[in-house]
Amino acid sequence: MACQLPAETGVPLSRWSCPELAAELTARQITDSISASTVRRWLRQDALKPWQYRSWIFIRDPDFRAKAQRVLDLYARTFEGEPLGTDEYVVSSDEKTSIQARCRCHPTLAPGQARAMRVNHTYGRGGALAYLAAYDVHQARVLGRCEPRTGIDPFMSLVVQVMTQEPYASARRVFWVVDNGTSHRGKRAAERLTAAFPNAVMVHTPVHASWLNQVEIYFSVVQRKVVSPNDFTDLTQVGDRLRAFEDRYNATAQPFQWKFTTSDLDDLLARLDRHTPADRHQESSVALAA
Repeated sequence: MACQLPAETGVPLSRWSCPELAAELTARQITDSISASTVRRWLRQDALKPWQYRSWIFIRDPDFRAKAQRVLDLYARTFEGEPLGTDEYVVSSDEKTSIQARCRCHPTLAPGQARAMRVNHTYGRGGALAYLAAYDVHQARVLGRCEPRTGIDPFMSLVVQVMTQEPYASARRVFWVVDNGTSHRGKRAAERLTAAFPNAVMVHTPVHASWLNQVEIYFSVVQRKVVSPNDFTDLTQVGDRLRAFEDRYNATAQPFQWKFTTSDLDDLLARLDRHTPADRHQESSVALAA
């Protein structure tokens, strides 16, 4: 029963829980009265967790492998088969949207003996802003800015902020790894970047593959260490905290130990290909050959 979707048996649930399974076993007279803890023990013995789930998506980008390999090669300091020079840089960039300023109605209480930090549930809304960041993959350096919203102009403001500073201003090439968000999508965005700065090269991740963008790792650090729990008096305090964290991070940061290689990519795509139904092969086909 735990290995069936509840809807398949006519139960109006999206996922099973131990109490729900115990109740269903009794209702169907499969067992006598049984406790949720007993069901939990049974499931633990077989490593079953029906209350958990993972999402997935078919690959829709026909050039998935080529685009992904281009990004992975840059992380390994190569481009089109040639090693990068000392005056070439790889920058991973994106936007973290809608960071809210939630002013808690009562002050946050610091942790104490046998007591976690306590954050009041009720709050007043102080607006939201977008945090745009460019992460130098090999130097572990972050340059960011806060904007009222995302878009082409805010993104280009970040580009100007980065590309007018050294060592990027005089670099031979600066590769900008971005996803397919509206601020930097497609050929037109790449042309706009190069027109503004001839030594800048835009490299897109495949569609639905933002996980290849290393700046997302930095954003996860920001979420854990700066944003959550959210307790800011106003947007000015949010911006000040983000900029102060940038300085703190840059003082001690080391490059991320990126271990996903093109060999891992081929293994992943081969595994996905084995699980792709025949009627979806044409839509989600990926060239696995290098």
